[in-house]
Amino acid sequence: MSILPKEFYEQPTLELARSLLGCELIKETKDGTASGYIVETEAYMGPEDQAAHSFNNLRTKRTEVMFGPAGNAYTYVMHTHCLVNVVSGPVDKPEAVLIRAVEPAQGIDLMYERRGDKKEKDLTNGPGKLTKALGISQEDYGHSLNIPPLYIKEGYKPIEISQGSRIGIDNSGEARHYPWRFWVSENKFVSR
Repeated sequence: MSILPKEFYEQPTLELARSLLGCELIKETKDGTASGYIVETEAYMGPEDQAAHSFNNLRTKRTEVMFGPAGNAYTYVMHTHCLVNVVSGPVDKPEAVLIRAVEPAQGIDLMYERRGDKKEKDLTNGPGKLTKALGISQEDYGHSLNIPPLYIKEGYKPIEISQGSRIGIDNSGEARHYPWRFWVSENKFVSR
């Protein structure tokens, strides 16, 4: 399977959030390579989306990468976890897709080393869990997702995709009810 080209990320954000399902997220580190098939995503629609970091065109050091071209990594720390997003939308239209869960593919032993003695389904079934398991960190901020060490390849086409409200969004008015979370139906690695 080949690495996704930059043009792949130029599709509308809600379409990208669905298209990423089944693709393989890969991180190469000095300890080895780990990867997983993306099974859950959430779309954030930029300046008009109260739940987005870029709501009202908020441009900060943290959100700066979102104002650039699609296909770069937007990483940030929430609580104690690093989360990874795919920048989407045209330049100066700061949108992103949060990768919420992956199904382990390569480097599963390495994932166990990083995550401890967990059940397999708990290795990567959440946005903070998957970054720790794969070795994704703040150092990946702004990295182009079509070149190593952090990149996304073609994977498989899901048989069925489910759609519902985003998770963990508080104080965002109606935005918390938007059905912009997508997941591979019946996949045991989906966060909930």
